Amino acid sequence: MASIFTKIISGEIPCHKVAETEDAIAFLDIRPLKRGHTLIVPKQEVDKLFDLPHDTYTKVMDLAYKVGQAMEKSIPCKRIGVAVLGLEVPHAHVHLIPIDSERDLNFANDRMSFTDEEWEQTVKDIQAGL
Repeated sequence: MASIFTKIISGEIPCHKVAETEDAIAFLDIRPLKRGHTLIVPKQEVDKLFDLPHDTYTKVMDLAYKVGQAMEKSIPCKRIGVAVLGLEVPHAHVHLIPIDSERDLNFANDRMSFTDEEWEQTVKDIQAGL
């Protein structure tokens, strides 16, 4: 059965897409820890990040690098935190989260919500930095 991320990649489920390459897609997390919380997802459905073929892994991390730099330019924060958990969705993915302290990377924290306009503005802000 296809993961929710595979359904997003195929267009079955909408997302707030930030960037896309032949091998990966970047979109805003629908349950963000902070404004701008972005997921980088390989298009190949693999459960664990380190099970990806090496060339795909480097392409995923290359997109993470580019999106992370764009986020630092557009989202006020001290740095971009990076997390790989993969427990909630069995499809490899990388979290990029604007942080001001280590506490901001705690996945037990309350999740934020935004209006449609705020989601779209966040996408535009990050894309402007790409």
